Amino acid sequence: MNSKKWFVLLAVLVLATTLLAGCGGADKKPAEKPAAPAKTETINIYTIWPEKYSSAIFAAFTKETGVKVNFLRFSSGEALARVVAEKGNPQVDVLFGGPADTFAAGVEKDVFEPYSPKGADKIPAKFKDPKNNWVGVAVNPISFMFNNKVLKQKNLPAPTSWDELLNPAFKNGLQTADARTSGTAISRILSLTYIMGEDKAYEYQKKLHQNVQMYTKSGAGGALPVANGQAAGGIFFLVDTLEIKAQGHDVVISYPKEGVAYAVEAMAMIKGAKQPALAKKFLDWASTADMQKLYETNKIFFIPTNPDVKVQDPALDMSKVKLVEVDILKAGRDRKALVDRWINEVIK
Repeated sequence: MNSKKWFVLLAVLVLATTLLAGCGGADKKPAEKPAAPAKTETINIYTIWPEKYSSAIFAAFTKETGVKVNFLRFSSGEALARVVAEKGNPQVDVLFGGPADTFAAGVEKDVFEPYSPKGADKIPAKFKDPKNNWVGVAVNPISFMFNNKVLKQKNLPAPTSWDELLNPAFKNGLQTADARTSGTAISRILSLTYIMGEDKAYEYQKKLHQNVQMYTKSGAGGALPVANGQAAGGIFFLVDTLEIKAQGHDVVISYPKEGVAYAVEAMAMIKGAKQPALAKKFLDWASTADMQKLYETNKIFFIPTNPDVKVQDPALDMSKVKLVEVDILKAGRDRKALVDRWINEVIK
């Protein structure tokens, strides 16, 4: 064999050996593909609570369960209208927060899926729907809040009766919520109807209207104007008045001696929810005492419905306040009629 042929044969043998070595032999397993990252679960929620409160609660849920929360915040009337409009093709899994009469009205529209959360057994029956359509997680009374500087200028004490709000000194000086959008306004109207009877309550509201500077879209909408002295005072949920006081504003919180209604802040699973398992997981978690302990931790001034949660803040002690017990189911049925009458007889 001449040298040229020998060189070619040698080159072929070297190449073949290199290829076999590169394959690593027949017994070597191919490299494993990296595992795909786990998909993060996400629940969709409409909330009626302000973002500050909702964010704290939802962040705690995510921390404990790993489930992320996409949420949008609306006033109670707007949230209910959305849920009803989306019936049959719901965009969220849970409606969270807001007065239970809003939820009772939703039951009438058949937008909730009955479910009894695992953590709700200790919550008293009066804070839950008898057919498990919703469960209450907090109590929130109606209160008065007035700017202390304005009261001193007018040489008046903080009002302690509904009649004192009719004082001509407060003409065009009060702010309170609009019943077309706000659950605060519904609780205000319920307070009056339970104390005075419906007809007298609407006569009273016509008189009160003369002193109202503005009806705000949300229940807390008038709180900061009162704090800043742009309005003398108003009617708000306690959670909003205590929030303003905690910010250091010089305001006085008081209650009418005749009594006030309180809202049961509730939550419910949406009928036809696209993620029912996650909805139940959230409702189970949010019914526990551990969740309601988050109120005080995060300076959220709600009164817990779970008796295992002991309130430390004396401002949340309602033992000296006359609280009116509202028939929540009836209030839900009557909600539209109450609002319509308010529009037609009070603000028109």
